[in-house]
Amino acid sequence: MTTMPSGPLTVAAVQVEAGSGDVAGNARRAAERVVAAADGGARIVVLPELHLCGYDLPALAANSDAEVRADAAGRVTDCRLAPLVGAATEHAVTVVLGAAVRRADGQLANSLLVVGDDGSVRVGYDKQHLWRDEQELFTPGRAPAWIDVDTWRLGLAICYDMSFPEHCRRAALDGAHAYLCPSAFAAGAEHRAAVYLRARALENTIFTVFVNPVAGPPSRPCAGTSAVHGPMGELLGAAPAAAEAMVLARLEPITLRSARAQLRMLAELSREIDCLTNAISVDVRGDGGRNDADSCAAGRC
Repeated sequence: MTTMPSGPLTVAAVQVEAGSGDVAGNARRAAERVVAAADGGARIVVLPELHLCGYDLPALAANSDAEVRADAAGRVTDCRLAPLVGAATEHAVTVVLGAAVRRADGQLANSLLVVGDDGSVRVGYDKQHLWRDEQELFTPGRAPAWIDVDTWRLGLAICYDMSFPEHCRRAALDGAHAYLCPSAFAAGAEHRAAVYLRARALENTIFTVFVNPVAGPPSRPCAGTSAVHGPMGELLGAAPAAAEAMVLARLEPITLRSARAQLRMLAELSREIDCLTNAISVDVRGDGGRNDADSCAAGRC
């Protein structure tokens, strides 16, 4: 059974505009939001997908200065991030934000950086499910990931990842209490994000944190509507569609414990039964009753 956190965790979902290709400026703006979030009691601050470079794929493809570089261990050392590192250290918060990361193997990844309260900066996660044009620019991530903050385990995701129920389920089965999903949903698609993360929260009895930017290039403006949902699918806080905002939410262990006592999907999920390969078919024609999957594969049902 998943260990419960020992105390509450306040998270800040920071809905903000990013300047295209302006890593230094975006890091400064992030640092300002970190200070404001810390003043509001936040222990962890989450900013959108590709915040450091802005979600502008054509501009990113033409500008290597919009990338940050990571060594083979995933560590990032970039002087442009100094204000952000300073804010995280001074205010004792952990920051999760999106960046285009040039890995040590030369591949470019759509990543989440984790800025620790100890001043470290490392790659926390590489996006596994790339959306359309992203597939021409980025290499997909190889594995799911999470971070531990205090006694909370936080699963990591980026935008399109949330569309796959298995992604959040993997985090929950790995012991995650919350699922952080920095995103860049375009205007007009925000209704899907609202459905996805409410569903992920409910079906996994997990907190979900959706962080989306506003504005962006005229050809692809983003939709805002950042939100935090509780483990029963309840809305804990939301931002508007067209303005910068911050959603502060206090995640309570008792809320998680109560939800998992009522809805026991995680505890009762059978890991011994493969629901796909052990499927059976019922012959509705009435001439053979039930047929196993092998019979169906052989064309006999």
